Amino acid sequence: MSVADRLGRTDAPDRPAVAASAQPPAQVRVVLAGLTVALVLGGLIATTSGTTSFTLFVIGLALGLVLFHSRFGFTSAWRQLVAVGQGKALRAHMLMLAVACTLFAPVLAGGVTLAGPATPSLAPVGTSLFVGSFLFGVGMQLGGSCASGTLFAIGSGQTAILITLAGFVAGSVLGAYHFTFWTQDLPTGTPVSLADTRFGYLGAWVISLAVMGAVVAATYVVARRRRPPALEQPPSAGGAARAVRGSWPLWVGALLLAALNLVTLVVSGGPWGVTFAFSLWGSKILDVLGVDVKSWPFWADPANAAKFDAGVLAEKTSVMDLGIIVGALVASAAAGAFVVHRRIPARLALGAVIGGVLMGYGARIAYGCNIGAYFGGIASFSLHGWLWGLMAIAGTVVGLRLRPLFGLTNPKPADSVC
Repeated sequence: MSVADRLGRTDAPDRPAVAASAQPPAQVRVVLAGLTVALVLGGLIATTSGTTSFTLFVIGLALGLVLFHSRFGFTSAWRQLVAVGQGKALRAHMLMLAVACTLFAPVLAGGVTLAGPATPSLAPVGTSLFVGSFLFGVGMQLGGSCASGTLFAIGSGQTAILITLAGFVAGSVLGAYHFTFWTQDLPTGTPVSLADTRFGYLGAWVISLAVMGAVVAATYVVARRRRPPALEQPPSAGGAARAVRGSWPLWVGALLLAALNLVTLVVSGGPWGVTFAFSLWGSKILDVLGVDVKSWPFWADPANAAKFDAGVLAEKTSVMDLGIIVGALVASAAAGAFVVHRRIPARLALGAVIGGVLMGYGARIAYGCNIGAYFGGIASFSLHGWLWGLMAIAGTVVGLRLRPLFGLTNPKPADSVC
C-alpha cells in the first residue's frame, strides 16, 4: 500500500503502490528532526531577512499542518468531479472561497495591511491565462498533485512527488524564459476586478457568493444524475488525539486555509502564492551554473529583479513554501504517517516529470497556480481566478484520458475510495 493510500484523500490518492520496500522510520526522530529544521531555518530567515519573512515562514508551517491533516486536495477534487461526478471536495473549495472573499473584502476595501497597501491578486485575461491554466489542469492529473499538494506531499515523505517538483521547477523556469512571448507577443487583455463597479467590494462579494452558490447547486444536480460513490474520510483517531494523529474534516481545512490566506494578506500585503518560488529556485540554480538569467525580460523586470536579488530566504513564496514542507513533515511524522518511497516505477516517474513541467510552465504564463490564481484570484474578486478554474477543469478532462498511459488509474463509479 502506498503512502498516498495510507493518507487517504490527497492530491495523489490513487498512485500505484511504490513503497513495497519502504520501512517507516522512527517517527519520533523524524518529528524531532523536523522541529530542529524549523527552528534552524526559522532562525536563519529571521536573522537574514527580518521579522516579516520569519512570520511568513511560520504561516507556511501552519499551512503544511493544515494541508496534511485535512488532505485538502485540488487535483483530486477536480478528478472526482469529472470522473464520477463526486462534488463534495469541490463544495469544500466553495466554502473556502466564500470565507476567503468575506475576510478579504474589508481588507482590500480598506487598502492597508501591515506591509503597506493591499495588493489583490489580479491578472490580465488573455491567451496566456487560458493556455497556461489548461496546461496546469492536464499536468495536475499526470503529476498527481497541484502546487500546494506537491509541497505537503514531499513533507509527508512521498518521494515520487520530488520528481513532480523537479519538473515543476524546470517548467517554471522555462515559463519565465518564454514569459514575454505569451504576455506581450500574443493577445493580452487587462485585469478585470469584480469590485470595479458602483457597488465596490460589497457588490463583488454578493456576485462571488452567488456564483459559488450556483457551483454548489450544480454539483448536487450532477450527483443526482451520475450517482457518485461517497467521498470517504480516512480512518481517524478519536478524541483529542484526532488533532495530532487524525484526519480533519474538509470543512475544517477550508476554514483554516481561508483564515491563513487572510493572515498572509495582512502580513505581506498580498494573498498566498506558491509557484513564483519555483521559478526563483530554478533560476538561481542556473545562475550558479553560469546562465545569465537576469538578462531575461522576466527577471529584468524591477519587481522580479528585487525578489531575485533578495534570495530564497527572503522572497515571500519561497519562505512560505519551505515552511509548508517542514510543517507537513512534522505533522505527518507526529501522525505516524511519514514513510519514504524508495522505488518508483518508470512510467510513474515519466508522468510525474511531464506533469510537473506542464504545471510549472502553465502556472508561470497563467500568472499563478491553484493557489495564487484560483484561490487568491477569486478571493481578490478577480475574473481571472474563475476563468483559471474553468480551464483547469477542461485540462482535467484531457489529463484523465492520459493518466492510464503512465500507469495511473481513474476513479470509477463503483469505487468507494477517494
